[in-house]
Amino acid sequence: MQETLVLLSVFTPIVGAFVLPLLGAVSKGARNYFALLLIAISCLASLFLLPYVASGGALVFFVFNIDALAVFMASISSFIGLIIVLYSLDYVSHYENQNEYYFMVILFLGAMMGLVYSDNLIALFIFWEITALACWRLIGFFRSPKDVLKADKAFLITVFGAVVMLLGFVGIFGLTGTFQLSAMTGKVIPGLLVGFIMVGLLSKSATFPFHTWLPDAGVAPSPVTALLHAAVLVKIGVYVFARLFLATFHIDGFWHVFIPGLAAVSMLVSAGAAMIDTDMKRIIAYSTVSQIAFIFLGLSVGNATGAIGGLLYIMMHGLAKGGLFLSAGVIEQNMKTKDITKLGGLIRTMPVLAIAFLFCSFSVMGMPPFGGFFAKYLVILGAVQTNHIILASVYIVGAFMTILYLTRLFSMIFLGEPKGLLVKEGSFLMVFCVALLAALSLLGGIFINYPFNFMEIVVKSMPGVLR
Repeated sequence: MQETLVLLSVFTPIVGAFVLPLLGAVSKGARNYFALLLIAISCLASLFLLPYVASGGALVFFVFNIDALAVFMASISSFIGLIIVLYSLDYVSHYENQNEYYFMVILFLGAMMGLVYSDNLIALFIFWEITALACWRLIGFFRSPKDVLKADKAFLITVFGAVVMLLGFVGIFGLTGTFQLSAMTGKVIPGLLVGFIMVGLLSKSATFPFHTWLPDAGVAPSPVTALLHAAVLVKIGVYVFARLFLATFHIDGFWHVFIPGLAAVSMLVSAGAAMIDTDMKRIIAYSTVSQIAFIFLGLSVGNATGAIGGLLYIMMHGLAKGGLFLSAGVIEQNMKTKDITKLGGLIRTMPVLAIAFLFCSFSVMGMPPFGGFFAKYLVILGAVQTNHIILASVYIVGAFMTILYLTRLFSMIFLGEPKGLLVKEGSFLMVFCVALLAALSLLGGIFINYPFNFMEIVVKSMPGVLR
């Protein structure tokens, strides 16, 4: 039963994606709703596995691994992916290249499921590269020379990182004689191989010094940027970090300082950029780079509190940041600009969107009682508990910077005097998707005990976490 659910989660979108262009030649509506059905099946298959892993179940078969970490990541990624595809039904309805858009989005989500469930380093690498290929085409969706250049930049940086990471995987095979992760639990790997792998993880997660491709990816359609920045693409790096260095291998204590230290630099640089930029989507993108650093902090300090916080951060940030990017899509389509200096007063005609944007911002800021507050608190507490006091202080500064640039962003867009023609909120479906993510960001904090208890189960299964 569990094996069937994993195969449905992975291969329903991967195989179904190739049917979408054929359907599109016959009926756009059939193609769109079939795409929605594919990701819904994938999402439900992962959700149905939650009770199994919550009760302590775990299973390895073929090249796939079913455990609490994999099911958590698959569930949150496919759920947010489902909302993004639903949003896309209206967002991309008047654009060209729709067949390719739906093909690449669904293929991307299927590859993400394959990567999350992979118990084999080569399978993980193959799915990793499929996501890179899909994102390359999606970032350059509008096909202008500028868009293609930005897409090429993202592809080259992430593929360079992946090739270096593959060297690390080959080195691990040379030491252990296997690519199977479940056969290597508790192994200690040399720092050189850890360094090779980290190049891949940092490039995919858009962490300094590989972070510049992510803000540039804002040229893509907003559902694509939501996929990149919310629960899926950039979270691949932190997920694989947890899979390799918390759930499988042991790493030297040096990395428990170096990684959160490098992430702190990434956080400060990107937060500073977010405070001065005037492009709405670039500001939100810089925010993503900054918030990924908090996830690395939680997962890399090595104790249970930080790890629970890091996993919660993946979930809460995915919900809230997805809402912010989808909000930006509504605003950009209606106002025909991403320049916040040309916006203002939109709360008058977009009150629902304004409230949803504010809720998502509060969660990313770490305001109680939103879900992001508990994730941020636990991450910083984990650093304090492991005596990383200076690091914790730096991240507190980063948290205050988050409040400043998101407050500026909200004020420039929704408050003050209108700087142009005010238009209504537009598509009900698109605003509904944003409002749903905003509501979940709040409910995730109010009912924090449910995700917290599940994260405890996930962390207990990780031998690389200090108790």
